[in-house]
Amino acid sequence: MAGQPKILVFAGSARAGSLNKKLARVAAQAVREAGGDVTLIDLDDFPMPVYHGDLEAREGVPAKAREMKALFVAHQGLLIVSPENNASVSSLLKNTLDWLSRPEGGQNGLVPYQGKVAAIVGASPGALGGLRGLVHLRQILMTLNVLVLSEQLALGRAHEAFDEDGALKDPRQQATLAGIARRLVDVTARLA
Repeated sequence: MAGQPKILVFAGSARAGSLNKKLARVAAQAVREAGGDVTLIDLDDFPMPVYHGDLEAREGVPAKAREMKALFVAHQGLLIVSPENNASVSSLLKNTLDWLSRPEGGQNGLVPYQGKVAAIVGASPGALGGLRGLVHLRQILMTLNVLVLSEQLALGRAHEAFDEDGALKDPRQQATLAGIARRLVDVTARLA
C-alpha cells in the first residue's frame, strides 16, 4: 500500500448525546487500528439549510456544503454511522447527502462520491439497531455510485451498549466493528 487510505467518519446525527456519535468515535478508532488515516467530523459543525431548489438557484450551494464536498473529495473511503428515524435515515443525513450531490461550477454532482468505498453502521435503542435505516442508506449511496461494503453493524439496545469510557461492552460487537474497519481499509487501499 502506497499510503494509508484516508477515511472520513461521521454520524448522521447532530444531537450532543447521540448514540450514533458514540459509535462513530468507536468506529473511527477501529479504522485507525486497521491502518486507516481517519478524519472524524461532526455534522453539527456543518449546518446547512433544508435543500430547496429555489434557495439553491438564488444563493448557490451553501458554504458548509462546499466545505464538506472538499472533505469527501479528499478522502477515499467513508464510514457513515446512521441513526434510524421512522424506518429510514435521519433527515440531517439525507439533507447532507443531497446538498453534496448538487452540481456546482460546471462540476458534476457525483464528483464527491466518485470512486468512494463506504461502510455503514448504525445504533438504536431498539432491538433492530437501526437496520431499516441502513437499508435506505445503502440504496442512497449506491445510487450515488458509492461502493458500499456488504458487511454492516446494526447495534441494537445501543443505550446499554457502551461503558462509561464510551467503548463497546460486548467483545463480539467490537470484533464485528473491527472486522468492518479492516475490510473498509483493505478495499479502499486496493481501489485507491
